[in-house]
Amino acid sequence: MNCLPSNFPTEIKAILTRILLLSEIAYFYNKFKLILILRTIRNLGIQLIAFVLLMATACTSTVTPPVMGDNVTDVDGNVYQTVIIGTQTWMIENLKTTHYNDSTAIPLVKDSAVWVNLNSPAYCWYNNDSVSYKEVYGALYNWYTVNTGKLAPKGWHIPTDADWTTLENEVSQYYFQSGSIAKILASTTHWQSSISSSAIGFDFKKNNSSGFSALPGGQRINNAYNFNKVDSIGTWWSSTSKTDSTALTLALQYNLSTVDRNNYMKKSGLSIRCIKDTN
Repeated sequence: MNCLPSNFPTEIKAILTRILLLSEIAYFYNKFKLILILRTIRNLGIQLIAFVLLMATACTSTVTPPVMGDNVTDVDGNVYQTVIIGTQTWMIENLKTTHYNDSTAIPLVKDSAVWVNLNSPAYCWYNNDSVSYKEVYGALYNWYTVNTGKLAPKGWHIPTDADWTTLENEVSQYYFQSGSIAKILASTTHWQSSISSSAIGFDFKKNNSSGFSALPGGQRINNAYNFNKVDSIGTWWSSTSKTDSTALTLALQYNLSTVDRNNYMKKSGLSIRCIKDTN
């Protein structure tokens, strides 16, 4: 099965370039230095063989295609598509509910001067504009909203940090279809373009081999808690607290090929993806 990337892997290019350079240097040096250089070339050759074997293993292993799950509806009547990835079932859209699953209203806070002082639940729409941003990107919630345990539809929950780790492990099987973990998770639309190969914004058609469809919903962060980066960054809460004032997240950025696992201030406004309960 031909599952190798169309472009020759950058890892192999880097190793071959070093081998070629060292070979040219060796031509001009005496035999003692030549021995040291040849040993270095040998070690690089071992790295090259190991990488090729890793690629071959990935190509011959069984790749389980993502499967669409049943739709789920929140208490506001918003309907979300879902995808089954390994042992997990995820929403493929960001949460947009304005009520908890017991129908209690979540406070809508528009004013950044109020938001910055919150230590209680709140949500908002990017740029306070639900007409432009709600349907595509969903809402932005602070972590205090997550911590109520009532934000996700019943039978679903906000992912723990361990849930995010499992997702990363599950989608790694799609590496040779997309070229990077970030591209595996990211949607094929709405992201900024990038000239960095293997980044989300480079060659969009290779994105989203997992079906997760991650979107750059922006953030409400920084000292002033203003809105920023709606088409360049997507950041999702976990339910896992890090410190009294921070909690763990997963983030993607348009010009990167990696997933950022970090912690944000709990008063930050970030996106939410829900995962189905397993018991």
